[in-house]
This record gives sequence, C-alpha cells and structure tokens, in this order.
Amino acid sequence: MPILSTYIVPHPPLIVPEVGRGGEKQIEKTRASYARVAEEIMLLDPETVVITSPHAVLYRDWFHISPGKSAKGSFAPFRAPSVRFEVRYDTELVREIERLAGAEAFPAGTDGEREPSLDHGTMVPLYFIREAYADKPMPMIVRIGLSGFPLEDHYRLGQLIREAVEITGRRTVFAASGDLSHKLQKDGPYGFAPEGPAYDIRLMDICSRAAFGELFDFGESFCEKAAECGHRSFVIMAGSLDGQKVEAEVYSHEDVTGVGYGICAFHPGSADENRRFLELRRSAEQSRLAGQREACDPWVRLAWQSVESYVTKRRVLPLPEGLPDALLHTRAGAFVSIHEHGQLRGCIGTIAPVRDSLAEEIIHNAVSACARDPRFDPIRPDELPFLEISVDVIGAHEEIQSADELDVKRYGVIVSKGTRRGLLLPDLDGVDTVEQQISIARQKAGIGEGETIRLERFEVVRHT
Repeated sequence: MPILSTYIVPHPPLIVPEVGRGGEKQIEKTRASYARVAEEIMLLDPETVVITSPHAVLYRDWFHISPGKSAKGSFAPFRAPSVRFEVRYDTELVREIERLAGAEAFPAGTDGEREPSLDHGTMVPLYFIREAYADKPMPMIVRIGLSGFPLEDHYRLGQLIREAVEITGRRTVFAASGDLSHKLQKDGPYGFAPEGPAYDIRLMDICSRAAFGELFDFGESFCEKAAECGHRSFVIMAGSLDGQKVEAEVYSHEDVTGVGYGICAFHPGSADENRRFLELRRSAEQSRLAGQREACDPWVRLAWQSVESYVTKRRVLPLPEGLPDALLHTRAGAFVSIHEHGQLRGCIGTIAPVRDSLAEEIIHNAVSACARDPRFDPIRPDELPFLEISVDVIGAHEEIQSADELDVKRYGVIVSKGTRRGLLLPDLDGVDTVEQQISIARQKAGIGEGETIRLERFEVVRHT
C-alpha cells in the first residue's frame, strides 16, 4: 500500500496555547490550517505517521531513526510541563526501513541514540493530531532526524521509507516538520536577510506545483543565509512520493513573527515516470560533469586521474607522461578540493611545496582529499560520476599588518599563533566577508577570538 498522504507542517512551540499564552493568536491562519491537516489525518485513519524533524537526533553522516517501542516528551522546556506525550513507535516499519538501508549500505538506522525524549519538531504535529483524535487511540509513529548529507541522499531516504511502507502494507501518513526562513523581518527574533523572503517565495511556489525536482536547486549557502530549518525534511517527504502524480494544495503561509510557517498537503495519485526526480537529476548531473571533465585542463585532469586511481585500485598514480613543463618543473603548494552534489566532499593541500614537483604535489594531495580528510569518509567508487574537482595552486605568502589588506575574493589568508596555523582559500561559497574568512581560519587553527594573531595573505591560481 502506498503512502496515503503527505504534509509540510511547521513546529513553532508558540502555536500551542499552553506555551503561547495568547501569543498563538498571532498565527491563527497557521493554527486553522494545522487543525485541518490533523482532521484529514484522522479521517484517513493511518496506522502510522512518519515524522521527519530537524530537532530530532542529527548527525552529519547518519540518518537517525528513533529506536525502541515508545517515547515520551513534554513542553517543559517551553514552560508548559503539563503538555505531555507518550507515543508508540512502529517497530516493524522501522525494521524494514533499516533492512532496506542496510541492503544498499545507505547510512540510516537506529544506532546513535542520544536523546530519547520527543523533540518539539515532533510534538507540535502530534499536539494537533491528538486534538483531532480526541478519545480515539493515536496512530504509531516513526521519528527520523535529518543529516548533513546532500539533498539527493535525503530524497533517497524518502524513497526507502515509501518502499518499506509498501512492503509492510502499513497505512501511513507522512508529516515533514520544518519551519521556513527565520530571517524575514528586521524586528523578528533572528533579524532579516534578503535570502529569507526569497526562500519562502520559492519554496511555497514549488509546493503549489508539487515541482519537487526544483527542491534540489537550493544551494547550501543560500539555505544557510535564509536560516531555514525544514528544507531537508521536505526533500525526504518529496522522495516518498517519487514517480507518482501528486495533487498539491497550499493551506497557508504566514510570516508575522519573522519566521515563515507554511502548511501544504500532497495527495498521491497514479504512477508518473516523468516525476522520478532523483533519477532525472542524476542523469543530467552525470552528463554535465562528464562534459566538464572532458574539458578540464591538465592540472585538474591530473587530480582526477589520481582520485580515480586511488579510489578504484588503492594505488597512488605514477607520474603520467606528457605533462606540461609547468607541472613537472615547478614547485608550489596546492589544494585539491572535491565537491559532490554541490557539497564539500574533501579538501586537503599544502601551504608550501613538500614534493619535488607541482605534479607530485597534486597527485598526493588528491589522494589525501579523497581518502584522508578527517571530516569525511573515504570516497567510494560509486560516487566518482558525481564529483567535481578543482585545484588551487598557492602563490607566495606575504605578511600583512591588518585585515584591511585582505580581499575575500582575491586573497586567501593564513592565521598563525606560535605553532598553530590555519589557512582559508579565497573566493569560497558562503564566505562573504574578511571577518568570516579570518574567523574560520582561526577555528581551523584552534586559535581563540581573543588571541593576537599573525596574518599572511596569498593569491591562488584556480583550475576547475
């Protein structure tokens, strides 16, 4: 049995009267829409409600599914301890999702429980559902957290959830919990950023058309500046409707508190091969990246060959024949950066040359970037078609006396204090100011904000 219906819902604790103490009246349209969603769910009579929440346990490299048979929670952190919940988990559906994930080594499961109590991203939807059910027994739930993985992986998780629902035959509704932008008003609790209203307008337009393929087009930097918290949750939900016609309805959108609250319903219909958005996305991306790789210069081509050799054969590439003299007879530091689906997947480099040639510098740094960056797991062979690689050749460093001599687009920065040293390349996505650049370099070096530092700047030649 396919998923019965899916919803995008917000989770402001303010909307619960015992928390809002009258403040909930500010978002009355949202309250009315929420009650409508809850009534629909009650009439659908699901056995299980899947809830994805950005406030459940979150890992960078793991989708956490809450384990056990049941869980409790309350709004005590929001001064409303009398509003309590106790829910039953659908252990059979959880096991099936875990089994499917394990069969393809997809990083999702019940390992890594840190906080068994229900989070408010889960409890706000439950509050309205419980009101609609009145004295009727509540459905079971499955609670799933988000991750730091690319949006494509979140969509794939939605596909696995749908497959598990169909295998178990469970009557299921999906509630994707998440607020929109938190930066909609200057006098709001989080201030204003132009990306805030832009995010809300785009997201609500996509929802009105159920154009889920466009959810992939939201860059990480844009989402961060918009300060949204639900996008990944919405993408998981979209994946659960992959390959189906969808009837979409926008119930409401409000931004009166400076935070965007959107409520939408998506009712699945018959099969539609034109709505296999992940498959279409991957096919287009593979074609684009294949063309990009064909057109790359010798610097990037060498990095590609090195990554491919190490990922597929665990072999450090020997120096190829026919390399340009600039690679063979020049010594310089170099950084190799690897991105996948727009997100950093590895970046390792040398500030100054440590090899006999720039070519060897690139070869060895490419190996380190794909297999030894401590922030990431080693790159797998199946990821190769979706990688983008760039090489930054580091120019001479010069000491500067103040941040006024930096330009975030032109110069990289080296921040040092004694033996501690941190470097940040120029012209990075999401790094818009010199202050940000220096702060990130400090963090990389482990140098506190209050400590005096030595500053150096350098230029790079970027090969893409």
